[in-house]
Amino acid sequence: MKSADAFAKTRAEGRAALIAYLSGGFPSLADSIKAIDILIDNGADAIEIGLPYSDPVMDGPAVQRSAGRALAAGFRTRHLFEIVEAVAGRVPILSMTYWNLVERYGVDAFARDFASAGGAGLITPDLIPDEAEAWMAASDAHDLDRVFLVAPSSTEERIASTVAACRGFVYAQSVMGVTGARAATSAVAPALVERTRAHTDLPIGVGLGVRDGEQAAEIASYGDAVIVGSAVVSCYLEADDVPSGHQRLAELTADLAAGVRR
Repeated sequence: MKSADAFAKTRAEGRAALIAYLSGGFPSLADSIKAIDILIDNGADAIEIGLPYSDPVMDGPAVQRSAGRALAAGFRTRHLFEIVEAVAGRVPILSMTYWNLVERYGVDAFARDFASAGGAGLITPDLIPDEAEAWMAASDAHDLDRVFLVAPSSTEERIASTVAACRGFVYAQSVMGVTGARAATSAVAPALVERTRAHTDLPIGVGLGVRDGEQAAEIASYGDAVIVGSAVVSCYLEADDVPSGHQRLAELTADLAAGVRR
């Protein structure tokens, strides 16, 4: 299932999509699969599985902690494909990954194995289209979405070249800096979405900072998708145990899903 399928559904319903992020292998391999099922059952329209990395440049404290725990427990790239295979079919499943991990595995081999597992595509926060020749070829060969990022600092020329290379949707990084739930949404996000929309008909997902349904509703008023990550992993980081984390996740997701449907 591709991102376009999810956006066709949400657009027909007159609402934004809810895209939820979870670090692969957190809080454990089996529980990350359970968590993704919970996210989908409670209204997530697409899933981003973060491929844990020891040297992140964009992840905030919550995502770093969750990825660190997964790595300490032995998570490896091959486990990503196991998770995707276990949850694929109901909603699009993407992976957000730093490019070094894909290069080390082999770009075409990664694309092949991810597609074979049922994955929809990759979000590549530290890869720009100018340096993505191998990924462009592999994603075309294996029919995968490729999601690049635009930011408030992006020039008009950079936005135009970035969205031209995207397939599936565009990721609008609504704040400068690392990820993390925030008390207020970005004041520059609406302008970034408007600037980006002038260059593409692709859906635009807005990420970084969303923590509850109220904020989700605010972003859903101008974005095509609301992307939530740190608040999701914090359900487990702040819980006394995994079952409590599952319950917190179900409640948060239902709140977020209600927000994008207002």
